[in-house]
Amino acid sequence: MVVGLREFNQRIGAGAPLLDAENGEDLMHVQSGVSIVLDGRSPEHPGTLYISTQKVIWLSDVDPNKGYAVDFLSVSLHAVSRDPEAYPFPCIYTQIETGDEEEDESDGSDAENVEALDLSRVREMRLIPSDPEQLDTLFEIFCECAELNPEPSDEEESGEHNWVFSADMINNDAEEGDDPAWDSSANMASSIGHSNGNHDLSRNVLELHINDQRFDDAEEMERDSNGDHV
Repeated sequence: MVVGLREFNQRIGAGAPLLDAENGEDLMHVQSGVSIVLDGRSPEHPGTLYISTQKVIWLSDVDPNKGYAVDFLSVSLHAVSRDPEAYPFPCIYTQIETGDEEEDESDGSDAENVEALDLSRVREMRLIPSDPEQLDTLFEIFCECAELNPEPSDEEESGEHNWVFSADMINNDAEEGDDPAWDSSANMASSIGHSNGNHDLSRNVLELHINDQRFDDAEEMERDSNGDHV
């Protein structure tokens, strides 16, 4: 995934964007007559907004080589803005993660004075439909697609705490062990599972079970011995 806003000019047919169909990307909504505003710059000439299951794409209706795209995973906030004090026109307001937050904060105020805009550092995007009545529909589509792209958790990125339940893995260890109690306890351990391919937890549980069983056997032998002396 590319972090932040980027150029996009891959079109097919009558100008629709080329989607990543091989990875399950589907088109969710098309809205014509949408202007785009990046940071504090002036609005672009109206274009067409395409919202897919993975990203937001804006393509210019004037310049076929001009367009922008941002993945939903990089959209940290989206909202409907109708307050004229916040912005003169009703719009969808979004904040974009760039991966270089400290540098972005220092350069956001004079973006209008920069001739060549660095898209990788754009942190705000406004989408202004020619028909403000479409704002609620666009917002609902944004919400739906955002839910399809949840932010990966730290556990998923690191691979930790991924519990795997496999009786075969436990049984393979049981075949290598010398204690018959290990094999008889395998089913109990498989319900606990193991983490990261390590059997430490399973072994601890099994050893506890085995020790308990041996303790029970010792008590039974002691009772039998006492009974013989009575």
